Amino acid sequence: MNVTVCIADQLRTLTNGDDKVVVSGANVQAVIDALVAKFPGMKERLLDDGRVIRFVNLYLGDEDIRFLDGLQTLVTEGAELMIVPVISGGYTPRN
Repeated sequence: MNVTVCIADQLRTLTNGDDKVVVSGANVQAVIDALVAKFPGMKERLLDDGRVIRFVNLYLGDEDIRFLDGLQTLVTEGAELMIVPVISGGYTPRN
């Protein structure tokens, strides 16, 4: 299945500036594997010990894959997978 992967700003240096990349895979794991094969530096930014890094969210359409079948979530032709790194921090008021 061809899947469009939406690349967050922070990761575009790995995709030569591309904000969307099309790769193939039957499930999210296969899509990530294809993405890593095409852009090797991506693995360290997405996975740790075969699991999605805690501060990275993957959305298949509008659904967080953590609430589906995780990396085993099946994809359909033309699906869109968004990679969304979590930005932490907060507001500190000035006195």
